[in-house]
Amino acid sequence: MNRILKLAAIAAVLLVPALSPAQPSNGPVTRAQVREELAQLVSAGYRPTGRDNKYPGDLWAAQARVAAAMGHPTTAPNGQHD
Repeated sequence: MNRILKLAAIAAVLLVPALSPAQPSNGPVTRAQVREELAQLVSAGYRPTGRDNKYPGDLWAAQARVAAAMGHPTTAPNGQHD
């Protein structure tokens, strides 16, 4: 009986990662969706330029502003809620 429990535990450990993806699969993102998201970020103050002196903080700030405008709660990169 002990051997069966061990085998079941090993099988469960091996199957759990395969059954639980890291991110939800919402299908592929279209080019139009990416352009719409970029337009929202730009309207929220994000400036995608070659200068990375404020990246990724300025991107996170713009994403938080877009999420707040849409009524979604945001989580800061450090795990604290805004």
